[in-house]
Amino acid sequence: MIVNYTVVIPAAGQGKRMNAGKNKQFIKLEHKPIIIHTLSVFQSDASCSEIVLVANQNELEDLTGLMNEYKIDKVSSIVCGGKERQHSVYEGLKAVKREQIVLIHDGARPFIKHEQIRDVTVKASDTGAAVVAVPIKDTVKKVEDETIVETVERSSLWAVQTPQAFRLPLILKAHKQAEEKRILGTDDASLVEQIGHAVSIVMGDYRNIKLTTPEDLLFAKAIIEERNEGFK
Repeated sequence: MIVNYTVVIPAAGQGKRMNAGKNKQFIKLEHKPIIIHTLSVFQSDASCSEIVLVANQNELEDLTGLMNEYKIDKVSSIVCGGKERQHSVYEGLKAVKREQIVLIHDGARPFIKHEQIRDVTVKASDTGAAVVAVPIKDTVKKVEDETIVETVERSSLWAVQTPQAFRLPLILKAHKQAEEKRILGTDDASLVEQIGHAVSIVMGDYRNIKLTTPEDLLFAKAIIEERNEGFK
């Protein structure tokens, strides 16, 4: 089954935990900025109809230049982000031109595969809302005042990634209500949960990491090296 989609990619965060002195989206991996690695995945996916990129006001010109340099022509618009990621996503959603399934994907998560994109898109087409996630592997403890108070049963716990996929009217409704009620969710799926709509899970990939800290760049380089070895 093939489901066409639009993807909104928030890339307006400053990434302070990366300690790079600049937006982490511009950090280079294998001579290309992180954001280009991410965009290239969707550019090469035949099911992707449109990309909406959300950026900082002072980086619009630089990003436009990168789109031209790397021939990312599926970007229909680059819009200014808001104070929080949630606000940026909402601005991106309002710029979507096609009323179809819309994906929301972190700009600093460059290792998503077409397989997971297809799975989450098809599931959202069926159920209205779906996210990519992986079962957690570590033991989880609930802590208060630096003391363990509970060991959490992990068999039902999943670590949620992106993309998260929704029918466009549903996610717009969820964001509109969150804005009206001044709700700041932990992710876009949580806003859909707030309006009473169930969110489905599809299996992700542990390599689909978000690059947040300097240590993550070490993992990113290892993933790239592994992929390059696979082509030899």
